[in-house]
Amino acid sequence: MEVSVENKQTLAKKYAKTHQILSVVETTLFFVILILLVLTGLSRDVENISNKFFSNGYIALLAYLAIIGLAESIINFPLDFYSGYILEHKYGLSNQTILKYFLEKLKSFAVGLVIGVPVILIFYYILRNYENGWWFIAGLFMFFFSVIIGRIAPVLIFPLFYKFKPIENESVKSRILNLCKKTGIEIKGIFVFNMSKNTKKANAAFTGIGKSKRIILGDTLMDKFNEDEIESVFAHEAGHFKKKHIIKSMILSTLLTFAGLYVSSVLYKTALINFGFINVYDIAALPLLALFLSLYGLITTPISNILSRKYEREADTFALETTGNNDAFISAMEKLADQNLADKVPNKIIEFLFHSHPSLQKRIEFARNYKR
Repeated sequence: MEVSVENKQTLAKKYAKTHQILSVVETTLFFVILILLVLTGLSRDVENISNKFFSNGYIALLAYLAIIGLAESIINFPLDFYSGYILEHKYGLSNQTILKYFLEKLKSFAVGLVIGVPVILIFYYILRNYENGWWFIAGLFMFFFSVIIGRIAPVLIFPLFYKFKPIENESVKSRILNLCKKTGIEIKGIFVFNMSKNTKKANAAFTGIGKSKRIILGDTLMDKFNEDEIESVFAHEAGHFKKKHIIKSMILSTLLTFAGLYVSSVLYKTALINFGFINVYDIAALPLLALFLSLYGLITTPISNILSRKYEREADTFALETTGNNDAFISAMEKLADQNLADKVPNKIIEFLFHSHPSLQKRIEFARNYKR
């Protein structure tokens, strides 16, 4: 039985509210764990266990993180499983079997391990060898690391999770290439990926920097949207490229990162003695550093989201300007709301604090009123 638009939006609001509650609980639990590790002395106990078995400080650090990480994973598992598997199936959004869900989790863990371990070891090396100016060296490292990841992710990391192939629909391909020519956009490829292996949701994105920059379209979008709507979605993503949003976002992220590392370093150094630690590189003290960095991230997230919403509006404007098809844009937004079970009119405070995109209703109204 087909669900009416009104009932679909009722479901969307329930789905969004559940996600918001789970997010708040998970975030609260994360901070509680960090605080308890420091205040109860548990962090020092785990460090002592690690040092007992490993005399090398770097290996002891990895052992410490493995113990803490395992404990946190066990504590978070019910919430993680409910939000990632049960909730998605409850609202008919997931295509995953229980086996595929855990295989994807295992794959994500393995990739995270390969990337994360070197990053952690380098960060700890910086802490040990640049005790006073570690925040600046770490900021430089994180900047270059983000550039490298931005360069290799589309060609090395994403293909580990999805299959990418050049767009095959000749009619859609022709329209997209004409739009690129018309707007002077040069990209390295337009790819379709098998998003449907995990979800019924639809999405598209502009990814990569330099020679790896490309626009990717989910097969769920290609299957459910008509050519006009696909062109509008593509034009929106092309707008991000034309307006250099990825570069601008990287610059802001870098500035916020340096500021966050500096502020956290000051607070961290001040708090060390009060909590019974001596050096900034004491393994047991690292949850305290993580606490300050996480609080900074939580506070500055709305700033990043304000800029992100501005970029999304600019990309929407670009799409409307280049296609000249307001109706197709509106239709695409309506389908995204329906297919992704998105709340078109979220709470204004929630939208301001946590949403990286304007609400779908705002985007639809903007398109209705937009004149070239």
